[in-house]
Amino acid sequence: MLTVVSADVDVTAGVGAIWIEWRPKSPRMREHIALLESYGEQWRYVGGGSGPGDDPVNVDVLDVRIGGGSLSLDRPRSATEATWISCAKVRLGRDVDHVVIAARRIDAPEQSRLIAVWTSPYTSRAGRPVIVALGRDGTELSRLGPQDSLDTDTWARLREEL
Repeated sequence: MLTVVSADVDVTAGVGAIWIEWRPKSPRMREHIALLESYGEQWRYVGGGSGPGDDPVNVDVLDVRIGGGSLSLDRPRSATEATWISCAKVRLGRDVDHVVIAARRIDAPEQSRLIAVWTSPYTSRAGRPVIVALGRDGTELSRLGPQDSLDTDTWARLREEL
């Protein structure tokens, strides 16, 4: 059995990502991330990866895992002009209504798992845009910056426990 967990398209950048699970409820479950790029009127596969699936995670607010990246197939004259296509697997808590990734709003899906895609210059490919989780009333619940390893909600809970 093959299941599409989530798909995302950034129309402005002309890129997309698909998160697929094969045998989703089996101990032998595998997942695949596919990165796509618009080329004229068609989409083309530019890269991705597969491996064993992650164990289900109970998320309070926000959990982000890098899903991979690939160099755009549109070859520039130099590496400084090249475009890098990146994605992240995002898991959301039940109180999250939507996330904002860079300037794009993505509604929280029913299963609270989504994939998000973006582009950046090849020279800064390790960076990730700011990811903000928002509640139904628009209140910011948590934020994860480009270099952060934990979101602001998790940091706040850790400080309380100390």
